[in-house]
Amino acid sequence: MGRQRFVDWDKYEKVSDKLKVLRWFALSLICYLTIITLVKRNMNISEILEILPHRYPFLLLDRVEKFVAGERLVALKNVTINEPFFVGHFPDHPVMPGVLIIEAMAQAAALLAFKSLGHGKPEGSVVYFVGIDGARFKRPVVPGDQLLIEAKIIRNLKGIWKFEAFAKVDNVVASEATLMCTMRDK
Repeated sequence: MGRQRFVDWDKYEKVSDKLKVLRWFALSLICYLTIITLVKRNMNISEILEILPHRYPFLLLDRVEKFVAGERLVALKNVTINEPFFVGHFPDHPVMPGVLIIEAMAQAAALLAFKSLGHGKPEGSVVYFVGIDGARFKRPVVPGDQLLIEAKIIRNLKGIWKFEAFAKVDNVVASEATLMCTMRDK
């Protein structure tokens, strides 16, 4: 048995047919490489700190699990008893404040916007949170939970970005909202 080929060149008699097949392979390879470069799996805290202006105790993202440019971002927040807000919310029954869950979703959305535009370190720009619709809190977030935050771009129209965002614990939605942000000069 002879060597098996991926393409049986013998069935293509004309040079133009062979060129069409080669062109198809080249386009397929370009599409594959484009997808690979657009999907970046992990982003560590150092890369997040380069993009977002937030710092402790207000930086609410620990790591990016998945990023697809122009589409979605999935980030992680490890909720620990050492968080400063647990001292007063509530001392006998610690619960992460809902506004901070929304803020974590807004930070994920801002990171998605900057990265989708190809900005590494956004010199002179900041993302402002300009609106929220349909915010719902479905379960409390407590110390020991891992908050998985997903932001998806709905649209970017005239500089106003609209996102659908979810915060999940153990794959159960803890909070959801539609967020609106805008990017402006500092």
